Amino acid sequence: MARLLLIEDDLTIRTPLIRALRERGHAVAAASTAMAGLRDALEDRPDLVVLDLGLPDLDGRELLRMLRAVSSVPVIVATARDDETEIVRVLDAGADDYVVKPFTAAQLDARVRAVLRRGPSGADGQVPALVVGGLRVDPRARQVTLDGVAVELTPREFDLLHHLAGRPGQVVTKRELLTEVWQIPYGGADKTVDVHLSWLRRKLGENAQQPRYLHTVRGVGVRLEAPAAQQ
Repeated sequence: MARLLLIEDDLTIRTPLIRALRERGHAVAAASTAMAGLRDALEDRPDLVVLDLGLPDLDGRELLRMLRAVSSVPVIVATARDDETEIVRVLDAGADDYVVKPFTAAQLDARVRAVLRRGPSGADGQVPALVVGGLRVDPRARQVTLDGVAVELTPREFDLLHHLAGRPGQVVTKRELLTEVWQIPYGGADKTVDVHLSWLRRKLGENAQQPRYLHTVRGVGVRLEAPAAQQ
């Protein structure tokens, strides 16, 4: 049973959604304002937050930034804004996933379960770090170091790098990345992957023209491998 916090000001959405999620086995608390949601997220430590963007006291994207500054709790953004640029901004601000209104409780429940599956697993919760050359990806602490120096990544950038680091030397298609990292099995734009790869390259101190770890395979996908001198 997952403990969910629903931050949604619309009572006609909030009430039936709480009921439906509880029927699916989740423990659900709710807040109707951004500041109440922030307080509840910090005090109650839910397993996942479902965040509406159109809140009465503060834009949900600003609340997401505030939450990310103090917590790594998974966040699914529920929004009526279906513009790709806005969705990319939300993901870059730290959302783990998004769902566009109107949506069903079944759709949201599927995304909740998918996001929670990305967390640490196993009887003792210990997940080994992934090492590729001088790159170290620690899924339990959600930390990355490059040649011993910490690399600050957004949650989505971390998920992208973690997925690639688990398949060193393999070409991973953009379709696989959209399915496994973004949880978008039936659609989505390749541009979303390209933008995040560009940001990730910059943080790793490289670019598409002079790659060290991230190598584009034109028309197919991307391959992560250690520089030749470190293999």
